[in-house]
Amino acid sequence: MIPVPTPSTDSSPVVQHDLHEILDRDLPWEELSGAAVLVTGASGMLPSYVVRTLLALNDRAGAGITVHGLVRDGDKARRLLADVLDRPDFHLLVQDVTAPVDLPGPVDYVIHGASAARPALHGSRPVLTIKANLLGTFNLLDLCVDKGSRGFVLMSSAEVYGAQPDGTELIGEESYGGFDFLNPRACYAEGKRAAETICTTYQAQYGVTSRVVRFGHVYGPGMALDDGRVQADFAASVVFGKDIVLNSDGSGVRTYTYVADAVAGLFYALLRGEETAYNVADPAGLVSIRRLAELFTEVRPERGLRLRFTNESDARSYSLVKKQGLDSARLAALGWRPVVELSNGLNRMVTHLEADAAAG
Repeated sequence: MIPVPTPSTDSSPVVQHDLHEILDRDLPWEELSGAAVLVTGASGMLPSYVVRTLLALNDRAGAGITVHGLVRDGDKARRLLADVLDRPDFHLLVQDVTAPVDLPGPVDYVIHGASAARPALHGSRPVLTIKANLLGTFNLLDLCVDKGSRGFVLMSSAEVYGAQPDGTELIGEESYGGFDFLNPRACYAEGKRAAETICTTYQAQYGVTSRVVRFGHVYGPGMALDDGRVQADFAASVVFGKDIVLNSDGSGVRTYTYVADAVAGLFYALLRGEETAYNVADPAGLVSIRRLAELFTEVRPERGLRLRFTNESDARSYSLVKKQGLDSARLAALGWRPVVELSNGLNRMVTHLEADAAAG
């Protein structure tokens, strides 16, 4: 059993470098000046980067942003956000997003990232999963109506696209496929789809400007090593000097995007976007699971880590399936470009996790 260190982004050199890269983007950051922003799921990988980006904007430009971070697990959040808890511009709110949210004062923007994203939870706790997406989105949009908020951002997922026709290589924002919605594991994908519809209804009826950002496979600091997705499993193997084990031939092809590039994409959609939905995916990160595993071993070549297969026939017969990733052309038209190449991003992730492991 690989020991799992507690992930931390406090004062990490890797994260601080990432934040500077995000803020160096050519965006109208001044539009956020003096705003009150509520970020839900604030201890998660993507939302925590949003929190830290806003606070770093205060440090760099004196933006005067007030950040409210909503979390369900207060103890976990106090560990992961320990470096920002005492800041006067950050306020921790501990509650379940499925309950109505009551905040004093203005709320100019809501960025909704609270969601049971770990695949294991979709099978073990499907009700929790779908409630966070449906009830949470209703509650937060009701808050926006009450506060006269300027904008709402939903962190959505490539899962909304469902099964795509054979031959599909890149999935555009209107390429909706199907899935078995009577399977309890559909709780995540159906929940995200419904949450997106809820956004559009509040925009139509109440004028709440909504942006939906659909992330592909994101990796980087802040991802727990026991997350259950392959990028977390591979990173854990490298950090602890273990060969990477594949349970298939690794032919599945997906889009992998570094967390800082993904968060920058969210701010492009918020600050420049005019469409409702935007894919956020690094086109150069479109690789097979097998290639991703190889790239992880190459991050620390001196350790001599190898790929191993639970079924040896998979090592000999490797048939690359058709590529199926997200088409991010709509976001690119706003000026967004990923700046962290895949090998570089994997190195940043491992470097950060190694520091966590060394710290205990």
